[in-house]
Amino acid sequence: MPIVEMWTDGACKGNPGLGGWGALLKSGEHAKELFGGEKLTTNNRMELTAVVEALRTLKQPSAVTVHTDSSYVMNGMKTWIAGWKRNGWTTSAKKPVKNVDLWQALDAEVARHQVSWVWVKGHAGDPGNERADQLANDGVDSVR
Repeated sequence: MPIVEMWTDGACKGNPGLGGWGALLKSGEHAKELFGGEKLTTNNRMELTAVVEALRTLKQPSAVTVHTDSSYVMNGMKTWIAGWKRNGWTTSAKKPVKNVDLWQALDAEVARHQVSWVWVKGHAGDPGNERADQLANDGVDSVR
């Protein structure tokens, strides 16, 4: 099973506003950079999109370590998602889960791989996170 290190990030100019996502993937000697953007979105949607799109590029099941500076993504995947699924994608307050389309897409992608999650402090010098941040900003620029 291939081993993949992945750094993902989202950016938004205004929230909602112009948004971008970026991802850096490394496996052995290989590296891939991805980015994209949307004209009207939120930071949380871009954080989620970065992970979904990065996982979608993997052609075979892999052991993936996702590095993210998003507490929203971390909490969602490690704490909230099991309850949301059990409750028909509603929160404990019986409200619809925000960004459910992306959470469901992420859940489906994660099911294809062995995924572990690592939270990194944003803008703190982690080279992978810094590159993902730049790619996310490139995504914003791509839709201006």
